[in-house]
Amino acid sequence: FRRAHTLTVLFILTCALGYVTLLEETPQDTAYNTKRGIVASILVFLCFGVTQAKDGPFSRPHPAYWRFWLCVSVVYELFLIFILFQTVQDGRQFMKYIDPHLGVPLPERDYGGNCLIYDPGNETDPFHNVWDKLDGFVPAHFFGWYLKTLMIRDWWMCMIISVMFEFLEYSLEHQLPNFSECWWDHWIMDVILCNGLGIYCGMKTLSWLSLKTYKWQGLWNIPTYKGKMKRIVFQFTPYSWVKFEWKPASSLRRWLAVCGIIFVFLLAELNTFYLKFVLWMPPEHYLVLLRLVFFVNVGGVAMREIYDFMDDPKFHKKLGQQAWLVAAITATEFLIVVKYDPYTLTLSLPFYITQCWILGIILVLTWTAWRFFIRDITLRYKEIRRQKQEHKYEKDKCLSNGDGHSSMLEEQNGNKLRERKL
Repeated sequence: FRRAHTLTVLFILTCALGYVTLLEETPQDTAYNTKRGIVASILVFLCFGVTQAKDGPFSRPHPAYWRFWLCVSVVYELFLIFILFQTVQDGRQFMKYIDPHLGVPLPERDYGGNCLIYDPGNETDPFHNVWDKLDGFVPAHFFGWYLKTLMIRDWWMCMIISVMFEFLEYSLEHQLPNFSECWWDHWIMDVILCNGLGIYCGMKTLSWLSLKTYKWQGLWNIPTYKGKMKRIVFQFTPYSWVKFEWKPASSLRRWLAVCGIIFVFLLAELNTFYLKFVLWMPPEHYLVLLRLVFFVNVGGVAMREIYDFMDDPKFHKKLGQQAWLVAAITATEFLIVVKYDPYTLTLSLPFYITQCWILGIILVLTWTAWRFFIRDITLRYKEIRRQKQEHKYEKDKCLSNGDGHSSMLEEQNGNKLRERKL
């Protein structure tokens, strides 16, 4: 049925595109015709993939919705590969084909400078530093972390990623001026207010979803209009609920997987800023917003596939396709940053920053070795020693009856007397 549906959709779409090209006269503009041909090719591929791609773990609002984002992932990865194989100048100028306003170097905004919360020198508005920081990125931080919490479904992992990214901003502000912020902008506005409030609201939403009754009824079987409208709204909620229990300290495999998830999250966050820097895209450009919307949709599927693979490897023997694509996209974006501006990435860290990161890595490696190797060996040795002591105690108790005679010999003599009587 799906194959026939696909052929029908492709046939109708091809006829529609052909009809449009036949009605109008083809303009003598090579750039315009190239863009139009690429868009038409992408539309045909998306129509094919929406009906033929493999279903993911989500079925609401419809499996075709998630198949669409899987195909968008393939298109985006191919676009990144194309950008990767261009020269730096050609890659930046190629962005002009998407938006003529791109391809122009942009000044980076420095959020540091005067960090006084109350500036007595400014009598008209002493809190001007605070109002300057309250731009459109404040609600973006809140909604971003709200959606990330819905993807990760774990308070501790969200807080670790949030705090770690602030440390990364401290460490890399010598490379990107955009990372330079005041201390209260880092920890009060970002971590506590925006990120913390987003994580809190996300956890409350997860709690409501976990308590919700997942008993579905057909739309036409509901008698009232109010029930029908409620059923339509609930179509955009999960079909069933799976609570994520990452348990990173339960095994070395889960610990390495959780560390890998945190690393990919942080790298994807850094790619957002570095891609804007190397491709000369302003932060408020719609392409930046589209990339974030893209990662919100594909990230949720990828996290579910990773959790299923970790939680039940016997049933889910392979990592999901969307998880592999997200990992490939993140790696390709990082390669673009490395190729387009290696000078910025190779700027050496300040000495005290290097010391802090080396100390942190040593602490993590030490804890890993203690938790999964030294601690297990110590516990195993103590258990074996305890079992030997219990066995020796029981043996001594059996061999001695309190007056120096052997209970085993008495038992043997008793058995011999019973045999003689018989």
